Amino acid sequence: MPTVAEQLKEARESQGLEINDVAEITKIRTDHIRALEAGNYDVFSAPVYIRGFVRTYASVLKLDVAQILVALNKELAHSGQAEPSLSPPEQGPVDKAMFHLAKFTRRVALRAAVAALVLAAAFVAYLVWDHNQKRDPLEGLGPGLYEMQASAETLPLPPLQ
Repeated sequence: MPTVAEQLKEARESQGLEINDVAEITKIRTDHIRALEAGNYDVFSAPVYIRGFVRTYASVLKLDVAQILVALNKELAHSGQAEPSLSPPEQGPVDKAMFHLAKFTRRVALRAAVAALVLAAAFVAYLVWDHNQKRDPLEGLGPGLYEMQASAETLPLPPLQ
């Protein structure tokens, strides 16, 4: 029995279609079509892409899609192509940090910067206020307007009545 790759290639050639024609109809890249016809499934990052492309390609060529997919599943099982795990891989602290940083937009960054500036201004205002509370209010005042200069003369007292 011919492989899935051979069935696809034979059906395309028997219908007189070129790889470019199939690529235009299916919107699958020509290098992916060549890889499917060569049975080179290592080009694809996951089996789900292989199955989707083969399903689309077989339906355009009017082949029995169910039969092709059954044969493809057998070929993938023999080739060692494992199904992708549905549980996410363990994430380290760097992965978690990068995930949260990826959600950081300009709007959020602007809000964070404004909040940081407001907090810094409030802290500086508190430090100035605290410094002024501890300071002597009469510190740095010069002689008053009505203070007399020290001299030997004294002013006469007003007469008593």
